[in-house]
Amino acid sequence: MYRHMIALRQVARRSICSSAPRQVENKVPQKQKHFQEDNGMPVHLKGGSADALLYRMTMALTVLGAGYVVYELVKASFPQKKD
Repeated sequence: MYRHMIALRQVARRSICSSAPRQVENKVPQKQKHFQEDNGMPVHLKGGSADALLYRMTMALTVLGAGYVVYELVKASFPQKKD
């Protein structure tokens, strides 16, 4: 059992250490430039159509949730009459 644990540890170490490093381009400067430019758009909409869709869905859910809370409060404030 102990021999299997040592072999597993060596295999895990070998696969992590021997992997070739990937060269990934740093996209942060381009994103900073894009989001910091002054074009009159709010920063939460500068990401494109996906950000606009997410913003509209969030606002719709907020309005619907607030309306439902008001409905439940009004319903709770007028108890039903028992016949």
